[in-house]
Amino acid sequence: MLPSIKAGLQHNLPHPVGRNPKRCFVKLDRIDVKILHELQKNGRITNVELADLVALSPSPCLMRVKKLQAEGYIEGYSAQINVGKLGQTLTVFTEITLKNHRQIDFARFLSAIEKVEQVIECHLVSGGYDYLVKFVTSGIGEYQTIMERLTDMDVGIDKYFSFVVLKSPIVRAHMPLTSLFPL
Repeated sequence: MLPSIKAGLQHNLPHPVGRNPKRCFVKLDRIDVKILHELQKNGRITNVELADLVALSPSPCLMRVKKLQAEGYIEGYSAQINVGKLGQTLTVFTEITLKNHRQIDFARFLSAIEKVEQVIECHLVSGGYDYLVKFVTSGIGEYQTIMERLTDMDVGIDKYFSFVVLKSPIVRAHMPLTSLFPL
C-alpha cells in the first residue's frame, strides 16, 4: 500500500495521496493490523464476530473499522468468484520488455495495458524484462489477439514471453499481514 508501511506501523504513517488531507498522520497498532487481517479473510464477518476475534467489544471495534475505512486502509469489499464454475479460462503470465526506457515509454505502455480488461495484474519488475503481466482470457486465441493488438498499437513493446498456467496449487486472496507487520 505505502512504501514503508512496516516503519509506518511503528511510527506515524503519512496518509495516502488524495485521501483526507486534513489528517496527515495515522498510527496503527497490533489490533488495527489484526482487524485488517481478519477482514481480508472474511469481508462479510459481523462486527460482533470480528470484535471477538480481535479481543475488543463491538463498539470500539466498529469505530476502528470505520477509521481504517476513512483513512484508506480498507479500499472496499468484494466477492471472490469461482471462475472455474463459470467455464474454462486461460491464465497467462507474460514477461514484457520495452524498446526504450524513458518515462514517456513507460507511461505510454501503461496507458494501453490498463485498458485491457483481461489484465488482472501488471508489475514493473527488476531483472531481464520490464513488466510481469497476468492475463486471464477465455482461451489462447483471445490472448494472442490481445498481444497482437498491443504490438500493432506500437506502445513500445520490444519482446514478450508467455507462460501459460497449467495448474495453480496455491492461490491466496489475502496477505499475511500479522506476519509482515508484527507489532
